[in-house]
Amino acid sequence: MRDVKNPAKIIYTPCNDTVLLIVLCGDWNLGHDLPSTAEVYEKLMSTDANKIIFESKNITAWDTGLLTFIKRLQKFTEDNSITIDISGLPKGAQKLLALAAAVPEKKDARTAENSRSFIRIVGEETLELYQSTGRLFAFIGSVSLALMKFMKGKATFRRTDFFLMLETCGGQALPIVSLISFLVGLILAFVGAIQLELFGAQIYVADLVGIAMVRLMAAIMTGIVMAGRTGGAFAAQLGTMQVNQEIDALRTMGISPMEFLVLPRMLALAIMMPLLCLYANIMGIFGGMVVGVFMLDIGLTQYVSETITAVRFWDLGIGLFSGLLFGVIVALSGCMRGMECGRSASAVGEAATSAVVTAIVGIIITTAIITIICDILGI
Repeated sequence: MRDVKNPAKIIYTPCNDTVLLIVLCGDWNLGHDLPSTAEVYEKLMSTDANKIIFESKNITAWDTGLLTFIKRLQKFTEDNSITIDISGLPKGAQKLLALAAAVPEKKDARTAENSRSFIRIVGEETLELYQSTGRLFAFIGSVSLALMKFMKGKATFRRTDFFLMLETCGGQALPIVSLISFLVGLILAFVGAIQLELFGAQIYVADLVGIAMVRLMAAIMTGIVMAGRTGGAFAAQLGTMQVNQEIDALRTMGISPMEFLVLPRMLALAIMMPLLCLYANIMGIFGGMVVGVFMLDIGLTQYVSETITAVRFWDLGIGLFSGLLFGVIVALSGCMRGMECGRSASAVGEAATSAVVTAIVGIIITTAIITIICDILGI
């Protein structure tokens, strides 16, 4: 500690049996050798005092060192039912201490989360799931009503918005869908070739890649890509409109947000997803063809012929139907999370993240259901 001309010190002057006067003297600045609160605690415990008052006319300088000392002393007096009167402190110190005490910290704020029991956590999560399911069905019902009005020609939305969504969901998504589908076909061919080469049946790589891509993988990979790319974008767009109160403005003008905002997005994605799945089929088969022709020495004509023979019409139909369902799921997830978004920037980010997760979970569950149904029907 630095040497100072007027070191801080405390003089104890009992006023009576229940009141202790603490006289503060010297420089009470941080970095100086300040008195310890432990000394004050011992003095209080050795007396019958239940109230402390201060005298500060002998203080020559002070900063947060004095405030820290007083705050520690206040904490001790609260715990031991001792009254402390700060009216004898400098006026500036009184104002700062009053400001610090204006919004007291909630005592259980940091431990509330840790104090929840396992049963309570399960109950709260179950209740949230129940409420989320209710909101989901309510949203689907609202979208269904908007779709019925569209089929009757009474829906209110701009054609330019619809065509813009078609471009966003379709043409602008081709590069990432091309890359992912090509690589998935490539990987499937490599994995299949390793096993089929053991039996000299490399030609069946075409069957493996063709059936897997057309029936399942193209639709799933395209759906996941669109969930991250388009579903999150829908949630962010509608969430930002929610923050800016644009959706409230639409309701005020008598325009249904479901028809004006949700319907064109859902229709655009439902139309474009089967087309993207068809394109992903071609790119995936092309990726498998690269492996089969250039690494397994399978003739190009032979590979194409084997693929055509292996892939049935039902396989293509199941894949395109899955793509249609995935498009609806991605659009509903993105729009629902966007419409439920809060009124802050962080809420927009949470809505986008939640939309992607919801869409991917929906895609996986739908795939499992379609697979079970196809197995039961034998197709």
